[in-house]
Amino acid sequence: MKSESESVDGSALALNVVRIAGRISATPEERTLPSGDSVWTFRLVVARPEGHAGRQRVDTLECAVWGGRVRKQVTSWQVGDIVEVSGSLRRRFFATGTGRASRVEVEVAAGKMLKRATVRRAADR
Repeated sequence: MKSESESVDGSALALNVVRIAGRISATPEERTLPSGDSVWTFRLVVARPEGHAGRQRVDTLECAVWGGRVRKQVTSWQVGDIVEVSGSLRRRFFATGTGRASRVEVEVAAGKMLKRATVRRAADR
């Protein structure tokens, strides 16, 4: 049986597919770019697996939503929600006040809510 990363003749293919689940760390926001395009951006905090080397316990990943059904979903996501997203890694170049810069981000093609953040009321504290 052929795996997703093999061609019909068995040679390896390059594959840029990511699937991650994590906690929303800041309210998703829509930005309009100088080109007129709009993009929704948010950050996911993702725990590293148990037993990994190093002291870092989590990674914070930038995510961008350019279109599709997931745009509508992102508008309802809140800080603390646990979500799963899938898409591709992209390196985006942009201008800054000091020159050109780049960033690697997850270009989200699909997403879903796994668990809504629990909201603590003032009376519960």
